[in-house]
Amino acid sequence: MKWIFGFVCLLIGGVAIGADVKTETVEYKQGDTTLEGFIAYDGAQNGKRPAVLIAHQWKGLTDYEKKRARMLAEMGYNVLAIDVYGKGVRADNPKDAAALAGKYKADRALLRARVLAGLEFLKANERTDARRVAAVGYCFGGTTVLELARSGAEILGVVSFHGALNTPTPEDASRIKGKVLALHGADDPFVPAPEVAAFEEEMRKAHVDWQLVAYGGAVHSFTDWNAGDDASKGSAYNEKADRRSWEAMKAFFKEIF
Repeated sequence: MKWIFGFVCLLIGGVAIGADVKTETVEYKQGDTTLEGFIAYDGAQNGKRPAVLIAHQWKGLTDYEKKRARMLAEMGYNVLAIDVYGKGVRADNPKDAAALAGKYKADRALLRARVLAGLEFLKANERTDARRVAAVGYCFGGTTVLELARSGAEILGVVSFHGALNTPTPEDASRIKGKVLALHGADDPFVPAPEVAAFEEEMRKAHVDWQLVAYGGAVHSFTDWNAGDDASKGSAYNEKADRRSWEAMKAFFKEIF
């Protein structure tokens, strides 16, 4: 019994003893479109477990999201990094990434359909406890998981890391069923103060259980270790904000799960 108690405590603290992370590339569908996601889980763990969906940044599903998936799998979650754009559709430069992300930001119904397809696939996975599912997203992915929440999806909570907070349908916040955590760079020029204020009012008006944490000195992409360190460009990695926001997510998961 002491061994079991110790295992549970360490798992809750963020690391599963003897984690053996397994990964696989998977295909699933939204309508006629084939999507290619990435699953990560602890192969040393048996049975169903809480699950986390990851929504990618504007370039599409990359090694960055796959690394985050492995990190979450080490904590004991069944993880799916989804694909919004479609199999083989990725961007390798800012111009193409902006065009891809812009397409879905302009068509929130399609964006919601793509993330809901991923959620359905994750919930149907044999390792997922479908009653305990959350979603996290980075940049464009932060916008994506907030739209997932606004769609009325049956999900316990969503976490947006440096995502845009705006939406063309703020009234849809009344459909949110889970809790919302927005982790924001206080100096992010791409998500200015009026947009933050509008998000706060949207959440408040809809009586959502929400939190917004702003990290001083952090700009856009503060969790992305590939973003460089020049904050004057508006996007840069910030080690403190990355670490603190990850801990905030862990505390949020402990609460909702």
